[in-house]
Amino acid sequence: MDDIEFAAFLVSRVCHDLVGPLGAVVNGLEVMEDERDAAMRADALKIVTTSAMSALARLQFLRIAFGAAGSAGAELDVGEVGRLVAGLLEGGKVKLHWQAPPLAWPKNWAKLLMNAAMLGADCLPRGGTLDVTVSPDPKAPSFRIVATSPYARVLEEVGNAVRGEAQQSHLDARGIQPYLTHKLSRDLNAGLTLTQSEGVVEIHAG
Repeated sequence: MDDIEFAAFLVSRVCHDLVGPLGAVVNGLEVMEDERDAAMRADALKIVTTSAMSALARLQFLRIAFGAAGSAGAELDVGEVGRLVAGLLEGGKVKLHWQAPPLAWPKNWAKLLMNAAMLGADCLPRGGTLDVTVSPDPKAPSFRIVATSPYARVLEEVGNAVRGEAQQSHLDARGIQPYLTHKLSRDLNAGLTLTQSEGVVEIHAG
């Protein structure tokens, strides 16, 4: 896969994640324009507000998780990373438990943590709990993410992409984020692992 194709798949993933809430904003505005009933207009305004906040939270998360996130050598506050992950999951069925001391990490380690947390949440299609534990040593970054639900699962293509075993010709917009996680881990020599047992998916790095 060349750089242009990789970038195109990432852009497709961003668009996929934003089109839902932004579409709901447009639908809500159309209802407000046509509807005269005060209660219906109030409901539509609530949908517009909630969907706009969801789109903003996703955009803030993806800007850093997929984007440049500052200059070379930049560090990111892990507490801010937790806020962005919480915003991404706000209003959904996944409950986040974030355990991290106040510290800053090199930006690519922070990006790896964000993408791993996103992977963990995606392993909970019907909701569940996402426990994220971050090591206290800023000089030796590591983290453990545990996704728990009776329906927790790792799709085969996702597992292959995270391990770097996916055939690049078979990657698509859905599989590109796990592949990005693999690339980040490989570049950091982070030793990322993804394991699954009944009702539990665990992601570890460092």
